[in-house]
Amino acid sequence: MTDTASWNDEFIETALAEAHVPSLINALVHMTGDVSLIRGEERPQSQLFGDPQGGISPAHQEAIRARACDALRAHRDAGFPELPPPAPALVKEMVDFITGVELDEGYGDFLMSELKILDEDPYRVSLDDLPEAARRDFHVLVIGAGMSGIVAAIRLKEAGVGYTVVDKNAGVGGTWFENRYPGCRVDSPNHTYSYSFAPEDWPHHFSPQRVLLEYFERIATEHGIRDNIRFSTEVLEARYEDPGTWRVKVRSPQGESTLVANAIISAVGQLNRPKLPEIEGRESFDGPAFHTAQWEPEHDLKGKRIAVIGTGASAFQAVPEIAKEAAQVTIFQRTPPWVSQRPDYHAPISDAKHWLLNEVPFYGKWYRFFMFWTTGEGLLSMVRRDPEWDGNPGDDSNGERSVSPANDQLRALLTANIERMVGDDPELLAKCVPNYPPAGKRMLIDNGHWFRALKRDNVELVTDPIARITADGVEMQSGRHLDADVIIFGTGFYASRLLFPMKLFGKDGVELRERWGDDPRAYLGIVMPDYPNLFCCYGPNTNIVVNGSIVFFSECEVRYIMGCLKLLIEGDLAALDCRRDVHDAYNERIDAGNLGMAWGSPDVRSWYKNAHGRVTQNWPFTLLEFWDQTRDPNPADYTFS
Repeated sequence: MTDTASWNDEFIETALAEAHVPSLINALVHMTGDVSLIRGEERPQSQLFGDPQGGISPAHQEAIRARACDALRAHRDAGFPELPPPAPALVKEMVDFITGVELDEGYGDFLMSELKILDEDPYRVSLDDLPEAARRDFHVLVIGAGMSGIVAAIRLKEAGVGYTVVDKNAGVGGTWFENRYPGCRVDSPNHTYSYSFAPEDWPHHFSPQRVLLEYFERIATEHGIRDNIRFSTEVLEARYEDPGTWRVKVRSPQGESTLVANAIISAVGQLNRPKLPEIEGRESFDGPAFHTAQWEPEHDLKGKRIAVIGTGASAFQAVPEIAKEAAQVTIFQRTPPWVSQRPDYHAPISDAKHWLLNEVPFYGKWYRFFMFWTTGEGLLSMVRRDPEWDGNPGDDSNGERSVSPANDQLRALLTANIERMVGDDPELLAKCVPNYPPAGKRMLIDNGHWFRALKRDNVELVTDPIARITADGVEMQSGRHLDADVIIFGTGFYASRLLFPMKLFGKDGVELRERWGDDPRAYLGIVMPDYPNLFCCYGPNTNIVVNGSIVFFSECEVRYIMGCLKLLIEGDLAALDCRRDVHDAYNERIDAGNLGMAWGSPDVRSWYKNAHGRVTQNWPFTLLEFWDQTRDPNPADYTFS
């Protein structure tokens, strides 16, 4: 609804001063029909870590703002008329303009869906033409009420399919329910980290945990799925029984019971079981010791000596907050992370920017798309391997340092940023610059908060390997002992133990993780041979490193799963089972793709890989390719019963 009170001339001018000009130009094309705005010499350039205005000159920016001011006043004075969407060919031209890249024609439907120009729902699979009783009597068990489980439940309810959701926690939200450590926040731009059907007027560019949890709680309530969720209920095992039945043993505070379902959607994620390091003496420490994902708020850290083991995403966010009150914080680092500079990482969104996003016709759609692109497809080319590139010129001691000229350029940009943040401290700088290719491991987002914390007098970054944990601290291999009152583990999760610890027995009676070992594989990351009617969200090789939001992946996966359920219900079929040859050929393609990316570098150890060096987690291709492969299930990929 238009807030007419805010449309005074003075506020319009004030708000436009904060506008993202490339998005504003495209909005002006909608408002004025003047296509010359995107056909002149002044065009934004693809600058992933450069000028946020795409290199558009200050003079042209001011001219665009003046033109926008006139157009917005005219729109107001005309009574805020509805504006028709442009033709698809013009939208394609506008996309090329704002990205600074001439994109392949194949991006057409995909980009139109992401832009939401027509306000259609590209992820909805309609089952309205199927008998109501057939839909209602087909029952789906969704395991997990986090981001993926919520969207699965909403789509099932929308389609009229019977469903039950179980979650081991006492509330919805998944990772945002569990992770409550100081400083916890999202590291994807918030305008891309929301459901396509429920855009949010986020208060921050990268919102904190509490705000994200409130969003998912509200969505679950507004869409009426809470009555179908059984909280504090953990799946112990599930066994497939012909024809097309899963018997699922669950445990709740009331004891163990059995649920029966025609299909299962696992929405437990990849990073949901905290991993504690195998360090000698870990159990011998006398003080509080806990994982960041299992934060124990009852411990007052003020004035305490804190040992933080690990420098992954959670430690990266928590340490600057802990250091404000602790007497001493000692961080034990194995390898440093690459850090992408985002000045707005902790910044709230101003009133002017809220107004632009909510009031200026089409501006919010183009701004969201710009963020989607620059944090997605736009970065992928910089982390793809060039087989002709010498990734380690003149230095054989540190392994491969970059995988292509573009990756080396990215390395130089990121290194320069670290140098600016660390300043004149060569010893600390040496500890902070990674010796592996950018995107070889998870890249983190920051505005200098982390590096400022490292420079505090009460913070020490230690790179000596840990020998053991003692009753009163940590001893390093050098023999040095550091006393600690509290130990905090920021050591990640059992990433390769997907679906752990529940047991899933397929049609041949073999337990899924026993079949997988530490090498989980799935067709499309969603289905596995010999496990009929079992579907995964955020399954093997669907994690993203640089390109996009995980919410996008979950919506694509749920769309595909709903297509599979439609095949079953429509055909009055008991089960579908992925063909082994289709599954194996797909995984050969995935493996080859990952070897061609920075995270496939043989010298890099990370949680992306299993013990044999295979990348089990990551998607190596474009968002367009994932969108295309999950649009509709191909019946030829399955056998039916």
